[in-house]
Amino acid sequence: MKTVAVLGSTGAIGTRTLEVVDALGGEVRVSVLVAGRNMSVLAEQVKRFQPELVSVADEAARDELMLKLSGASKPEVLVGDEGLAACAAHPTDVVVNAVMGARGIRPALEAVRRKARLALANKECLVAAGSFIMEAARASGAEVIPVDSEHCALFQCMVAGRPDEVERWILTASGGPFRTFSKEQLEHVMVADALRHPNWSMGQKITIDSATMMNKGLEVIEAHHLFNAPYDKIKVLVHPESIVHSMVEYADGSVMAQLATHDMRLPIQYALTYPERVKLPWPRLDFAQYNQLSFAEPDMERFPALRLAIEAGRAGGLAPCVMNAANEIAVEAFLQEKIAFTQIPELVEGTLEAMAPGTAQSLEEVLAMDRQARDYARRVAYGA
Repeated sequence: MKTVAVLGSTGAIGTRTLEVVDALGGEVRVSVLVAGRNMSVLAEQVKRFQPELVSVADEAARDELMLKLSGASKPEVLVGDEGLAACAAHPTDVVVNAVMGARGIRPALEAVRRKARLALANKECLVAAGSFIMEAARASGAEVIPVDSEHCALFQCMVAGRPDEVERWILTASGGPFRTFSKEQLEHVMVADALRHPNWSMGQKITIDSATMMNKGLEVIEAHHLFNAPYDKIKVLVHPESIVHSMVEYADGSVMAQLATHDMRLPIQYALTYPERVKLPWPRLDFAQYNQLSFAEPDMERFPALRLAIEAGRAGGLAPCVMNAANEIAVEAFLQEKIAFTQIPELVEGTLEAMAPGTAQSLEEVLAMDRQARDYARRVAYGA
């Protein structure tokens, strides 16, 4: 029986991970749960899965959880970033890292350093600190299996050949809800509009990133680190149907594609059960529903966030860290209606220009730059 730690258990990926664990029956046991402040959901998860260790945002959240667990079996409950890191370091076979943003960096490192399998749903930690995390994984021999549907697809397609035979890694993108919008229409996008993704049900932050196409830019950087892929061999194609999750083109011209329904439980299941494939009762792909699969080049003029992310990735050093930090603040400000939709990439670009990021010799330098970039972007966005 595998043991698993679910970091970010009350979010979209976390709750789906626990659905997969339920469906797998006795094959996987939940040993650790980490959440922020949604104690109502966490309390039910604790009662259902009986973890031995839990971590929450702060003391107030812990007190609320303990109250909700009155009369039930209580695990050890830690708090804050130290609690999060301790949960990642706790002995388990698999760590599902679904913590949002740069907070996922330290737990990712804790997991791979002890050679746990890292089921990675937090792309931002590879964007900001990918070289440090992948170097630690190589040193320990830890497996890093992506939970993003696109990177899970690439991972599966790469079994068809050797890495040195790959000609191109092709990431597909739905294009988001504004794929056909003009520049003028994009200027009038409201929060509610941006939160309606045409294909996927996801958390707010990633849904906005999909609408700006920043998400695909982050995924380009993630693919670079996961597969040691040169940027000039990573291609993005808009694929509105979201059935082909990604493709790998080999030197002989053969293209391997992974197709599936729009269901995040599939890549989560793959990361938990790899290398085995287990039959579970998820909906299957009905090809009769799709008489056409279309592909197109992305428009980086209308969606400059994609261009900014790729440029930051190519620049290397601390540029991806700054870009990611600024984007997180920009998305937060948009959700709070402090800035317009089209100002998200403007804030990212302005922060990159202001910070003039160099190189990092240590993880501490990455985290320090992350804080500085956030502070700058926050001052600009909120006028503080």
